[in-house]
Amino acid sequence: MNTDPAQKYWLALLRTPGIGSRTFLKCLDYCPPEQLFAESHATLRKLGLSEKVISALKSPNWQAVEQDLLWLEQADNQLLLYTDKDYPKQLKQLADPPPLLFTRGDKDLLQFPQIAIVGSRNPSSLGLQIATEFSESLTQMGFTITSGLALGIDAASHRGALNAKGNTIAVTGTGLDRIYPAANKVLATEILKQGLIVSEFPPGTPAKANHFPRRNRIISGLCIGLLVVEAAKQSGSLITARMALEQNREVFAIPGAINNPLARGCNSLIREGAKLVENTQDILVELGHLFAQPKVQNTPSPTETASSLDTELQSLLKYVQYSPTSIDQLVTETHFSVENIAANLLMLEIQGYIIASDGGSYTRIK
Repeated sequence: MNTDPAQKYWLALLRTPGIGSRTFLKCLDYCPPEQLFAESHATLRKLGLSEKVISALKSPNWQAVEQDLLWLEQADNQLLLYTDKDYPKQLKQLADPPPLLFTRGDKDLLQFPQIAIVGSRNPSSLGLQIATEFSESLTQMGFTITSGLALGIDAASHRGALNAKGNTIAVTGTGLDRIYPAANKVLATEILKQGLIVSEFPPGTPAKANHFPRRNRIISGLCIGLLVVEAAKQSGSLITARMALEQNREVFAIPGAINNPLARGCNSLIREGAKLVENTQDILVELGHLFAQPKVQNTPSPTETASSLDTELQSLLKYVQYSPTSIDQLVTETHFSVENIAANLLMLEIQGYIIASDGGSYTRIK
């Protein structure tokens, strides 16, 4: 149990209506929270606080604060104050850093070099595979993987790090006494075994639309580089990436076909200055000075790999694109029968050359 008596005043100030991150830190510049609650009405007015906020400060919600303190008594639950020595230095670079961070798990991970991976909540099967593989590879290179615990690319990124027995941090838009979305409860439990879950919101805070942009600034703020795997033109992932650019973080994006809606956001980011990424080595070019270069295994090129297939499978494989390709398209281009194509596609999928995509299409992966 953390017995720091100052915590209850920080929590009371956090829960004061009308006190956001900027106002909280402005007050903190004047005096510690425990002193602020004792200041006169005139002094609080000089700080620029409204009558409504001052009234709230004079009647703190001690009942809610008591519930917060009870939450902190539970194993692995901790609170980081802006003035703590282990508060992440990179977050202090933000224009509006969170004054408090609620954490569950290994909070030391906040000091580790992090790569954030974000993307669509409704990705393609190829997007999920790319996110998982990049996460696994970057974890093996020594990075901690940070994401937002959302469905889709976020979840795949967390799982990739867990698969590689590495570290992952989930930043949430709710209080840490609840998991959103509920479908990721099992994933959250797995993260807690070897990672960390973080929020600036106190226990009991539900999911609200305006919470997620605030969560996103923490994701981008914690990382040294951010990778966008798949994103539509108007998406939260693009907001996170643009925050990262504004925060002078390195931003990377996986390019895609111009007619793929899930690639338009990434392609747009690349036009705006994000670095085009085809493999993890592209990321190491920018960030590898932080790590000893790992031993790179020689991976056969697609041509070399495909040469091990028999002639008929090779003939079909060259028509399967690295984006969803329909059977009708393959029939038109190869003049093979539907039955022949279906049988050979199954063989190519079993041998790991293609994966089934949405809508009965197939995508080449090597």
